[in-house]
Amino acid sequence: MDSIHIHSRRHDAGEAAVITVHGFLDATTSGDLEREFQRILRARCFRIIVDLAGVNYISSAGWGIFLSEIRNIRQQGGDLCLVGMKPEVLEVYELLEFHAVLRHFSSVPEAEAQFAAATVGEPGSFPG
Repeated sequence: MDSIHIHSRRHDAGEAAVITVHGFLDATTSGDLEREFQRILRARCFRIIVDLAGVNYISSAGWGIFLSEIRNIRQQGGDLCLVGMKPEVLEVYELLEFHAVLRHFSSVPEAEAQFAAATVGEPGSFPG
């Protein structure tokens, strides 16, 4: 597959970190995403939004990164959600029934609003 480009941002301490990913998320590139997660978690940020609008493909290694990080994030009172999946990526997400574990939103502002409405410190605390 091709390369991956990862950028993250967080304006204030109480806000969710947004990781924006472009490219292919596979066995070759998933380590880059895992390192970015670790950097954010070391900074004690446990509310994470992953913007996948620029991702064309996610392999099992890529999906595995999300699943391996979600437990630690929730144990710290945070949560992780995915946004902006392209139809081909969303199809795999739904086929593998990841909706039972990871929330998905159509846009970063929608996910940020859900985090803002969530009870701080309550694992998996998205409303309704």
